[in-house]
Amino acid sequence: MVRSGAASGRVGDDPVRAIAMIVGASLLFSISDATAKYVTQTVPVFEVAWVRYLVFVLLATLPALRHRGAALRTRRPVAQVVRGLCIVSSALFFVFGLQVLPMADAAAINFVSPLFITMLSVPFLGEKVGPARWIAVGIGLSGAVIAAQPGTSAFSVAAIYPVLSAATWAVGIIMTRRIAPTESAPTILAWSAGTGLVLLTCMLPFNFAVPTLHEFALCLLIGVSASAGQWMVVLGYRRAPASLLAPFSYLQLIWSTGFGYVIFDGRPGAATIVGATIIAASGLYSAHRERAAR
Repeated sequence: MVRSGAASGRVGDDPVRAIAMIVGASLLFSISDATAKYVTQTVPVFEVAWVRYLVFVLLATLPALRHRGAALRTRRPVAQVVRGLCIVSSALFFVFGLQVLPMADAAAINFVSPLFITMLSVPFLGEKVGPARWIAVGIGLSGAVIAAQPGTSAFSVAAIYPVLSAATWAVGIIMTRRIAPTESAPTILAWSAGTGLVLLTCMLPFNFAVPTLHEFALCLLIGVSASAGQWMVVLGYRRAPASLLAPFSYLQLIWSTGFGYVIFDGRPGAATIVGATIIAASGLYSAHRERAAR
């Protein structure tokens, strides 16, 4: 998933290339999600996630090893591990939700993560949030409720998974902002990848099935597309302000809806469309307020 605030670092002055990277990343994340929804019909979720993180580790740590492992050294090991656990938990929760929910529904609900980040930034980062942004948060959360459709026959308990995914991702981003002043982006990525792989390796024996060559190739596709998307997000947010790029991350709602319809014949209902529109509008307003404040 692409979320606003997914990366931090020096803001450059190359907005066109940055926007292209965020658009490309949103497409790659949707490809990863669609493939995960398909392959988890026959392969356990933890196994799929393990292959994904194996690719992630290779891409994140090999460049660091060329510099004698300098990028692997950290001043905040506990915070790095906590962040890594949050990020891998977010990925697992989302894939569990994809097993049951249509892609459009899961993606729409999951996009409340920027709202959770706003809520958590007050107690943990000491940021000031005005009444207008709090109203936007409330409206965005109501959009998630509309998309989930509780109290109706269309409601699925699995809707809690993308909510948990958004919440754990938000905690991970808050941790990122806390350690970013002393930790480099390669260090944060390497520790995130390593923490996730260690956790998944410990859980793998409890739910393992020998994949076919075709299934393993699909798992590799998930790892490559998700990891490439993460790198594009990092590079994009280093070339333009987050408030400029945040609206383009919502293109993932369109990609997910399209893949869900073409591959799984999943037609989004009216509630999903209305809820997604409200969530996107709330997120875009929050991004606008952040840009105005800066």
